[in-house]
Amino acid sequence: MKIIVKQYLDNLIKYPVEKIDKKDSVIFLDIETTGFSSKTCMIYLIGCCYLDNGRWTLKQWLAESPADELLILKDFISFTENFSTMIHFNGNQFDLPFIANRCEKYDINFKADSMNGVDIYKRIYPYRFFLKLPNCKQKTIEEWLGIDRQDTMQGGELIPVYQEYCHSFDADALQLLLQHNADDVAGMLKVLPILLYSDFFHETYHIRKVQSNSYRDANQDKKKELLISFQFEAALPKPLSYHANDCYFSANGTEGILKIPVYQEEMKFFYTDYKDYYYLPEEDMAIHKSVSAYVDTAFRKQATASNCYTRKFSTYLPQWDYLFEPFFKRDYQSKNLFFELTEELKTNRDAFSLYVSHILSMLVKEH
Repeated sequence: MKIIVKQYLDNLIKYPVEKIDKKDSVIFLDIETTGFSSKTCMIYLIGCCYLDNGRWTLKQWLAESPADELLILKDFISFTENFSTMIHFNGNQFDLPFIANRCEKYDINFKADSMNGVDIYKRIYPYRFFLKLPNCKQKTIEEWLGIDRQDTMQGGELIPVYQEYCHSFDADALQLLLQHNADDVAGMLKVLPILLYSDFFHETYHIRKVQSNSYRDANQDKKKELLISFQFEAALPKPLSYHANDCYFSANGTEGILKIPVYQEEMKFFYTDYKDYYYLPEEDMAIHKSVSAYVDTAFRKQATASNCYTRKFSTYLPQWDYLFEPFFKRDYQSKNLFFELTEELKTNRDAFSLYVSHILSMLVKEH
């Protein structure tokens, strides 16, 4: 077994790790294996990064022969007992189950669930379309963030290199093996700011300004929109913009802007307990039976779900769930929901902060 320890001179992390755990309680993990099956393949290299005397430090355990796998696993597990949070990239699907299965083979006690786990891949995957990522591979995210790496090889290409190293102990082969793992581990530290996008969607936003704006569309029809400018906690690594359902979002640094269409028209509020209402065809509205005693029976009929409504001309904003009530619709079959932009709501910053979260959640789901 060979153990290599290297301290990084630069601070590789541009993310507030304290949001996850105390810095000296965090350890990053990446493994290298001879294949995908933990039953027939082995772990030949384990790489970890942790804070030591104020510097991020890389520690690598290399099995110089298949017989060393037991040794590197035991030493690695003993070492991780000093930490409470493990950060990895897709480790929930590969690294941790692989380690657990190999430990089971050697009757070693490995309890990954005793530590807090942060899977960078799992955290960012729901936002891949929003960020316009072609995929969520680590190298793709590194390129998206403008991060360079020295290693140019894929993990699978290094399997024969490792097998040859076990026979020759060639220094160049050793360098290739260590460099690939080192870049994967260092890459995790460098891509950690990608989590700022995940954090962004779970914040409470500080509303700076809400204003109405008029414009003309491509057909020169006059339209209105609501502009919401807001601020969030941490600066995003890259500017963002996204458009869906006639809503437009952009963000740069810690500043965000949402443009939402405003509708001035007549809409309908539907009563759910329609059996307690009469529909008045002449007035095109429903009234409660408790106030219908003076309405001639010839001018009223039992309301149904589709005609049990009252109409109101006002100013409305769209919503994609039952966020604000009462909610309005254009007709009974419509799936589009709206709420009234009242004078009271216009000055309610907490309500607009909630609305910003609602719009952003919709944008993430639309792809």
